[in-house]
Amino acid sequence: MKEELQAIESEALAAVEKAEDSQALQEMKVKYLGKKGSLTTVLRGMGKLSKEERPVIGELANNVRASITEALDAKTEKLERAALDKQLETETIDVTLPGNPVHVGGRHLLTSIMEEIEDLFIGMGYEVKEGPEVETDYYNFEKLNLPKNHPARDMQDTFFITNELLLRTQTSPVQARTMEAYQGNRPIKMICPGKVYRRDTDDATHSHQFRQIEGLVVDKNITLSDLKGTLDVFAKKMFGKDRKIRLRPSFFPFTEPSVEMDVSCKVCNGEGCSVCKQTGWIEILGGGMVHPRVLEMSGYDSTVYSGFAFGMGQERIAMLKYGVNDIRHFYTNDVRFLSQYHQA
Repeated sequence: MKEELQAIESEALAAVEKAEDSQALQEMKVKYLGKKGSLTTVLRGMGKLSKEERPVIGELANNVRASITEALDAKTEKLERAALDKQLETETIDVTLPGNPVHVGGRHLLTSIMEEIEDLFIGMGYEVKEGPEVETDYYNFEKLNLPKNHPARDMQDTFFITNELLLRTQTSPVQARTMEAYQGNRPIKMICPGKVYRRDTDDATHSHQFRQIEGLVVDKNITLSDLKGTLDVFAKKMFGKDRKIRLRPSFFPFTEPSVEMDVSCKVCNGEGCSVCKQTGWIEILGGGMVHPRVLEMSGYDSTVYSGFAFGMGQERIAMLKYGVNDIRHFYTNDVRFLSQYHQA
């Protein structure tokens, strides 16, 4: 048996040395070390050996197994290294070739506009407030001087979820919630950006979902001139220092008096053109003095406190500033359109 083991070792080591690929090595492993291999077959005859011979043959068998295993591992490593060297020779990288371009994205135009407006008002001492998009009828309408069945509700076709829950039609509920939280004894200076929803027909200038930024200031001795001065700074920052503004009387249930604000057309510089419909002015937002009843409903004494509020469509500001002619461009995710404004 000793001679058989030594013969198996010599044969296996010679075969391993001649092997040319991993498949051949695997076949040799099965042939010599497998359950039906040569080494296993020989060891099955150990039962016929005497007690004195068994330890000697057992030790020899273990040494033979270890020797063959070591040879197989060494040959496997050698073949793998040779294969890698060959691959590197055939797949040489030319470092002088130009690399693949990396396409870098950028901020969405509406995001840039929002951040620009936020930075402006934060610099003027305003806080940025947010609130829920699913709102109650109470905060969306009633707290803003729009009781049930008020005719002004017809101007804001609404997505109702239940009789009392709806998708907010404006960000004004954030103002109402803030006034209520301050319990009528703290000044307020805030803007509230966010998405709003109205049951509208989508076209070049309307969308059932859009973004709005509203502002609110409440304190003692606040007047309409404070509102005008604030909006004048806003217009010059957004549209150019040469822009002029005008306020026209209007109606909003939550402000009294109420105004619409126009900015002088930057295309014709106020002379009149097709963009401004020959008027020299373009309407951009609405506002006014906070209605005394709105103040009173949130706990403010309207004989002591006064305030102003304003609201603008984020998309409209972007369209006017950058000459975008269709609001739907903001939402169709056309990279050709969006990439034009990554540096805006």
